[in-house]
Amino acid sequence: MPKRGLCAHRGANATHPENTLPAFEEAIRLGVQMIEFDVKMTRDRALMLMHDETVDRTTDGQGRLADLTLAELLQLDAGKKKDPKFSGTRIPTLDGALAMMPRNVWLNCHIHPKLDPELGPAVARLLQKTKRKHQAFLAANSDVVEAARKIVPDILSCDMDRTLKVEDYVSHCIKSKADFIQLTTQYGIPREAIEELKRHQVRINYTFAETPEDARKLFAAGVDFPLVNDPARFIPLIRELGITPLKPRS
Repeated sequence: MPKRGLCAHRGANATHPENTLPAFEEAIRLGVQMIEFDVKMTRDRALMLMHDETVDRTTDGQGRLADLTLAELLQLDAGKKKDPKFSGTRIPTLDGALAMMPRNVWLNCHIHPKLDPELGPAVARLLQKTKRKHQAFLAANSDVVEAARKIVPDILSCDMDRTLKVEDYVSHCIKSKADFIQLTTQYGIPREAIEELKRHQVRINYTFAETPEDARKLFAAGVDFPLVNDPARFIPLIRELGITPLKPRS
């Protein structure tokens, strides 16, 4: 699996509708090393990809995703609000997204706190069933990860307990044996914390790099995977740094 590189936040969401197959396809075409997406659960327990709790912002529908069925969600257009050329794009299921992902790209499965307590275990089960455990990790608070690990003990995780001060966050991450951490701009670039994480072989994601120069500074400080919204802008930088765009492997 990639040691470092770009993480496409909700796919290539600056140019494509976020959390959709076209956004993921573009990120894969560009050769990113990690793709981030958000998982929610429908009323009838299907796993769908969407960031918000409601469908209002990104689709032509209305209401809470958790109150809608899979069949109802599949009728919504998740593309035309971004650009008419994406009209007809649907909200993807997690299963459908996994089916088109290469086997050699990291899959950053973001599960927001305070959602359905069955969501973490359900995602872990599907990752195990589809043989994606080697590349996919749950980016979630510790209670979600603990619930998932009761079902799939060796599921990979990214510590997202980011309400803590950076020193406490790093300590919590190391003690919980998380595989990744996701630092944010609220912490600046905490060089001592990054060095401590490196000593414990924790991979470091970072939200966000707005510009290639931001990403350059993050890579120089030891961040492994800056999250970016427009990965095409960052490809020249990673080539300059000796990071080869990923060639997808099925």
